[in-house]
Amino acid sequence: MKSYSQIIGISILFIAAVFGYFFFIQDKGPEFTFEEKITDTIIDIETNTMDAAEEINNKKTTSSREVSVTDGTKHSIPLDKILSGGPQKDGIPSIDAPKFISADDADFLIGSDVGLGLSLNGEDRFYPYQILVWHEIVNDTIGDTPVLVTYCPLCATGIVFDRRVGGETQEFGVSGRLWQSNLLMYNRGKEESLWSQVLGEAVVGEHTGEKLAIVRSSTVRWEDWEREHKNTKVLSKSTGAVRLYGQDPYGEYYTSESVSFGATFNDDRLHPKAFVLGVEISGAFKAYHKDAIIEGETKDSFAGVEVVITKNSIGEVVMSVAGEELSYTGGFWFSWLAVHPETELHK
Repeated sequence: MKSYSQIIGISILFIAAVFGYFFFIQDKGPEFTFEEKITDTIIDIETNTMDAAEEINNKKTTSSREVSVTDGTKHSIPLDKILSGGPQKDGIPSIDAPKFISADDADFLIGSDVGLGLSLNGEDRFYPYQILVWHEIVNDTIGDTPVLVTYCPLCATGIVFDRRVGGETQEFGVSGRLWQSNLLMYNRGKEESLWSQVLGEAVVGEHTGEKLAIVRSSTVRWEDWEREHKNTKVLSKSTGAVRLYGQDPYGEYYTSESVSFGATFNDDRLHPKAFVLGVEISGAFKAYHKDAIIEGETKDSFAGVEVVITKNSIGEVVMSVAGEELSYTGGFWFSWLAVHPETELHK
């Protein structure tokens, strides 16, 4: 027999979970109305043929994907493959005025908690996944750099971008839509478009084909990040939203082999949820299993160039080609594979 206090405790937890779910799925705006038609008119985008070092140095801003036009709407992905993730537009609220606290005040974190560590313009910041899992997007500014901190729980893709498009700073929100199980973001204001997080580029709307520059960050444990970055700031739970921070609505999804929301792939070289770092050089793609990258320096030959990979004691990774930093995307193997099916794999 459960005691009266146990029954009361369970009841309170149940009520909290119900309210948490309600707030998680709340609708704060209209759905997108991009029409989905079958007949497409193909428009070719100029293919970028710069060598690897030049491509990295210039932070390539356009995609080499084919762009189609359907009833006046530009897109580079099939419109009928865009799925609803459940919450509607802005139903998962972005954090647009982030607050930060010191490491000493971040007593809600335990050592094994994971998040995104970011060092930029002389500042260190840590964005806990226990917060990002409920928001997915943080519109932040560090020094004079406007950054877009993003996390897709379904793909474990934690990526930071420079959120300037065509020289103008954009604010991004969660569209409520998914492609290949991955977050589709949207830029607010003029020329609103949908952006694939894993590709870092606009895939529907006026900005289709434009890419965001990646700002290097690391998916790390809190205890490791804090040890190496003593003066780090931590994203606060004071977000302006009511969420069950510290509880993860995705449960055992992160370790199971199951994927959902239209992700398609046929490759068993790694477990679908293995964590990889994916790169693009001269239109070719390669993934590096992060656990297989040894601490220290590794050299690899890919796409006719030498890739130098450096991994430190807490798992932070830097890649470079010809002395220029090479951007990479970290996330589940299935997510990288779903959008880059011809990828090579370095184990």
